[in-house]
Amino acid sequence: MGLDSRNSDIIILGAGMIGLTQALALAAHGLQVAIIDRAEPADLLNPLGDARVSAINSASWKMFDAIGLADKLRPHGCDIEKILVNDGLKPGTLDFVPGEAEGPMGIMVENAVLRQLLFEAVRDHDHITLHMPAQVESYERGEHRVEVVLDNGEELSAPLLVAADGRGSRMREDAGIIMAHWQYDHSAIVCKIAHEKPHGNAAYELFFPSGPFAILPMLDDADGRHRSAVVWTVSRKDGPAFARINQRAFVAEMMKKTGGFLGAIELLTDRPTYPLGFHHSSHLTADRLVLIGDAGHGIHPIAGQGLNLGLRDVAALTECLVEGARTGLDLGDAQILARYDRWRSLDNMTVSAATDILTRLFGLPGETSSAIRRMGIGLVQRIPPLKARFMAEAKGETGDLPKLLRGELV
Repeated sequence: MGLDSRNSDIIILGAGMIGLTQALALAAHGLQVAIIDRAEPADLLNPLGDARVSAINSASWKMFDAIGLADKLRPHGCDIEKILVNDGLKPGTLDFVPGEAEGPMGIMVENAVLRQLLFEAVRDHDHITLHMPAQVESYERGEHRVEVVLDNGEELSAPLLVAADGRGSRMREDAGIIMAHWQYDHSAIVCKIAHEKPHGNAAYELFFPSGPFAILPMLDDADGRHRSAVVWTVSRKDGPAFARINQRAFVAEMMKKTGGFLGAIELLTDRPTYPLGFHHSSHLTADRLVLIGDAGHGIHPIAGQGLNLGLRDVAALTECLVEGARTGLDLGDAQILARYDRWRSLDNMTVSAATDILTRLFGLPGETSSAIRRMGIGLVQRIPPLKARFMAEAKGETGDLPKLLRGELV
């Protein structure tokens, strides 16, 4: 735990996966960090019932390696050795398969496991102080510092406040940062399944007019059963009904979607349903305030890049703050914040827009739309430079990469 619970270099609001990673990345460079979250620590150490998984792309994995978490995560991660894309079950597959020397496309990790390991690392770090469960009673972003009063009476102070408090961010609202947002006519049903045939470390993205159906590889369980995670996108009006139908009918529908290529399927978890939307903030900074992760942007899970986009925020902000501190700047200096805002806003907007277009393109009904999609899939499959570009995007290795995403401390 930090030596001075009142004064820190950075205050982070939110102990989700992005907030915890941000704390570890800053602490790895010697900065003192305070984290505030309303959750009970026990809930983060034992997060039952979370069926969600995340694809950590190869660039994000390099950051976890640099900050000392990769070795703990490795036994829980399942390599994605190839990604197969199809328009439904029709002929014509686009396959992304890295070369032998390149390593996997990404690594699948259960959200509950990732959150638990991040929290344990944060809890045990000398440069990080946890204020949990606690909520912000009041705060002031002053000319020289941010002063925060918690609901338990504690007072915290730092030059900068980092908002990692999710898509309903109070800090973003209070700062008057404008956000573009809309709802898709989609809900995502998330569950884990066991299946008869091995997945071969392949991730499948099958596009149907009702929405994408993704099958993501997981490690076999202790009994040797083959497992995968499913993210099944359905129309918003059908989501609750699909999640409530009996297990046998639900599994029968999944068998239709897969065409049986995984053999017999068994449902392993509940089927939580999440409404899907898009949101993008006009700015990621205000006076002595920075937004990271879902507080600043949220996208459709069609490309599996939501968490990785937030981790890119973490890597870029860490570099801006650490380099700023080395040159003697106040950590809340407008120059540091402007650099972060420029760096991340364009990349976030580019990925968000591409994801939105992809969602709409693959959701168009009719045989003509399907024929156009299959033609596009075939073109990418046959043009090596184009295919290589898509693979680099999926691995998170394009654009102006922060040092952490190259596996280096700043």
